[in-house]
Amino acid sequence: MRINIKVHARSKRESVTPQPDGSYKVEVKAPPVDGAANEAICELIADYFHVHKRDVSVVMGATNNKKVIEILGK
Repeated sequence: MRINIKVHARSKRESVTPQPDGSYKVEVKAPPVDGAANEAICELIADYFHVHKRDVSVVMGATNNKKVIEILGK
């Protein structure tokens, strides 16, 4: 399954919020430096969808705030 997300890095909280258009808003505390935010996003998405972290990956937009995430097993 692939989902579209919009990321807010360096947020005060961490959350995943479904949007009316079918995408998700993801807030992470990690800064967008050296892939730290992408790693935090994968962990948060894995917890939200109840899958292993290894089953979540950034497919498009690794350096952008709009990303496509692939979740295996969903």
